[in-house]
Amino acid sequence: MTVRNEANALPRLLDSLSAQTVRPDEVVIVDGGSTDGTQEVIRAYAGRLPMPVRLIEQPGANIAEGRNRAISEAAHDIVAVTDAGVRLDLRWLEELSELLSNPDVDVVSGFFMSDPKTHFELAMGATVLPDVEEIKPKTFLPSSRSIAFRKSVWEEIGGYPEWLDYCEDLVFDMRLKEAGCRFVFAPQAVVYFRPRSTLRAFFHQYFRYARGDGKADLWRKRHAIRYATYSVGPLVALCGWRHRRSLPGKLTLAAGGLAAFGYCRRPYTRLFPTLRDLPLSSALYALALVPLIRLTGDIAKMLGYPVGVLWRIKHRRRL
Repeated sequence: MTVRNEANALPRLLDSLSAQTVRPDEVVIVDGGSTDGTQEVIRAYAGRLPMPVRLIEQPGANIAEGRNRAISEAAHDIVAVTDAGVRLDLRWLEELSELLSNPDVDVVSGFFMSDPKTHFELAMGATVLPDVEEIKPKTFLPSSRSIAFRKSVWEEIGGYPEWLDYCEDLVFDMRLKEAGCRFVFAPQAVVYFRPRSTLRAFFHQYFRYARGDGKADLWRKRHAIRYATYSVGPLVALCGWRHRRSLPGKLTLAAGGLAAFGYCRRPYTRLFPTLRDLPLSSALYALALVPLIRLTGDIAKMLGYPVGVLWRIKHRRRL
């Protein structure tokens, strides 16, 4: 894993790592220049964890550079990758490594689930994270919060793309698939992580994700549909409102309402089962947050994507 200023989050990860049903032979951590005591936390744990822990300092390293450095230093053929801000299910490494015991498997895709601590985070997780039932294993691109692979395939494709500061794991997955690597989905290899706890933090997260999409030239169609929807949708709604007393106006507003509900349907489907034990006020608060989170994420994406595209145009000779 690679870390930077994760002193508060690391203890729950390292505790869950030490409690694994199958313990790693070694743990390799690259620190990208922490200033909050992260390195001290790692050194303190290294003295009492039941496996060797190596801390490598590489100030200024981005996520891809940190991952590549850690993997290059790893002494074993099977490499499991995760992030600092997560908590591992106790069977996480067992689930990943068991599937890689099959010589016909190159990559095992783990899964990730929300670990909310507030009602806001509950709504956030339901809005932005898929349920395992929604995953199509053949096309799933695993997050590097939860993945394992053979070091040889990492070497074959040249590792994570170090020119990307975000979305590096998606490009890594795509290159593995293009190289013909054989993927298997492990839905029980779960890591839990806290969603962003404020709209401001969420906006910055999705702005960076979309900027990464633009840099890597990913999901052109998705972004085009989003721009078209937000360009045409308000005009249609305004037209319907101006003619709201006529039948065409009423039909337009009704269609717009159905479209908006459909856009939030899947988050609500995920959220409803979690609301049963909440007070009514808390449940209504969480429900009201879903469209606001959706809107914030879309605005962040629409602002971040062109920034990434401009970066790509400027640096296209280097790519």
